[in-house]
Amino acid sequence: MGRIPRTENYAIASSMQENQQQPCITCTTFNILAPIYKRLNHEQDQSCRESDYKASWLARNHSILDWLLYERSSIICLQEFWVANEELVNLYEKRLGDAGYINFKLGRTNNRGDGLLMAVQKENFTVLNYKELHFNDCGDRVAQLLHVELAFPFSQYQNSDIRQEILIVNTHLLFPHHSSLCLVRLHQVYKMLQYVESYQKEYQLKPLPIMLCGDWNGSKRGHVYKFLRSQGFVSSYDTAHHYTDADAHKWVSHRNHLGNICAVDFIWLLNPGKYQKLPKTSWSEAVFDMFKCLLRRTSLTESDAFAFLKAENEDCITYYSFCEALQQLNLIGHCHGLGVEETKELWVQADIDGNGGVDYKEFLQIWNPTGSDKKRDDKQNGQQDDEPNEGEVQTIGFRVKNAVLFPSEVEKGRWPEDYSLSDHARLTVVFSPIRMP
Repeated sequence: MGRIPRTENYAIASSMQENQQQPCITCTTFNILAPIYKRLNHEQDQSCRESDYKASWLARNHSILDWLLYERSSIICLQEFWVANEELVNLYEKRLGDAGYINFKLGRTNNRGDGLLMAVQKENFTVLNYKELHFNDCGDRVAQLLHVELAFPFSQYQNSDIRQEILIVNTHLLFPHHSSLCLVRLHQVYKMLQYVESYQKEYQLKPLPIMLCGDWNGSKRGHVYKFLRSQGFVSSYDTAHHYTDADAHKWVSHRNHLGNICAVDFIWLLNPGKYQKLPKTSWSEAVFDMFKCLLRRTSLTESDAFAFLKAENEDCITYYSFCEALQQLNLIGHCHGLGVEETKELWVQADIDGNGGVDYKEFLQIWNPTGSDKKRDDKQNGQQDDEPNEGEVQTIGFRVKNAVLFPSEVEKGRWPEDYSLSDHARLTVVFSPIRMP
């Protein structure tokens, strides 16, 4: 089940080894579809799950491990890892451990059964720290943070004081079963970036390269994608293939339970010194963007939207009318919505002059924002800065050398019917070090 001919194995391995004259690291992210969620096509029992058939889930996971160990990525990040099944956990820990990996697993809260697994090669990394983040929300989602140091010196950095450390995050965001959960997913990313920021402050770390891996359950058209882009992160796969933010249709990585195919699996990269807003600023802008998208569904013009928002018998939007609108749009007033303080922070951003009301001129600045932040070119997603002068070197960053999705059909926006390893594609990215100021 899920085994691929050796010829295709060789083709993928060759692709990942291109341009690797200097030492590189590889990173793989893969949602391996927990057997408790994998539906089997039994005509008489539509609720039948693979977890009821040991031979089936055991064979499939052996095939997954065959792939992972053949590819031997430096970093492996798995989602929907069946943490509740001791036999499966032991299988992964033994086979990965025997292959020289250090493993870290984390189950979702409230005993949901599945969770995350991170594995890094001992020969490539020294583990400096490992942290777990529980979002404690309706989705019981979690994230892992791994702080590692490259154990082997890159040839051009020998006999130097360059920091060779990386922060790696693995997560699996909530699926947006209905519109109100889009805000929850955005909140999960916000919490995660806040946690990374606080971790660096707690340990007094200078800026380090950050890799965010996982199943983001949202496409390049979504608010989570835009939020991460506003923070300076680049999609490694898109960078490798010179795709812009507009190229949402070029590839897919998942066929969901509704039968839709979409691109949801990413390895995000943020190098030290890259453009980066405060997470709080990006969060407010992302919520406003969601707010505007909801308004645009019912309002064709700016004036229509302003009329919807402004207070009765007033010529401006007041805090009260603003909150009423948020409630009508299902952004507040329920357990998944914005809190009181978050709503107030959003209002402060809307009320630019702080006089307690938003007139039409102020509203247009929110509706059609301009400025350097909004004018950043999408070309950032495919460009890498030149290396600094020798005397300025303090730490390393990474350049994306290559990125491959498997099965290969997904790279052309198609989902192969004969693929049975998971309902997600596997993404592997090759990174080479660059010197950062």
